[in-house]
Amino acid sequence: MPFVELDTNLPAGRVPAGLEKRLCAAIATILGKPENRVNVAVRPGLAMVVNGSAEPCAQLLVSSIGVVGTAEHNRSHSARLFEFLTKQLDLAQDRIIIRFLPLEPWQIGKNGTVMTFLVGMEDV
Repeated sequence: MPFVELDTNLPAGRVPAGLEKRLCAAIATILGKPENRVNVAVRPGLAMVVNGSAEPCAQLLVSSIGVVGTAEHNRSHSARLFEFLTKQLDLAQDRIIIRFLPLEPWQIGKNGTVMTFLVGMEDV
C-alpha cells in the first residue's frame, strides 16, 4: 500500500490536470503494486525551497512496504520517477527531490486494525 505525496511551489494552474491519476498509475507500475492500493496526494502552491532556492521545485515522498527499502530498489525507482516528474511538471532534475520511506505493516492502519493482521498482505 504505497503512499505518495507530491509537494510543489508551482501554482495549481501550472500543475497538469489529472496529474494525481497519472502519478498513481506510474507509481503502481514502478513499484509493482496494484493501482487500487496506491494513495496519492498532490499539493501545489506551497511556500518551498529546494537546494537553497525558491525557484519552481517539487518534493516527492514515496512510502511503502517492502519495495523502497534498499539503495538498489530506490536507484531504479528514482530514475523512473525523475523521468515522469520532469516531463509532467516541466522541471529540471535539480529542482526535484525524492525521499523514500520504507514502512512496516504495523505502521499502516486500515479497516479498524493494522496491515499486519489483514489477509492479502502480498498486495500491499
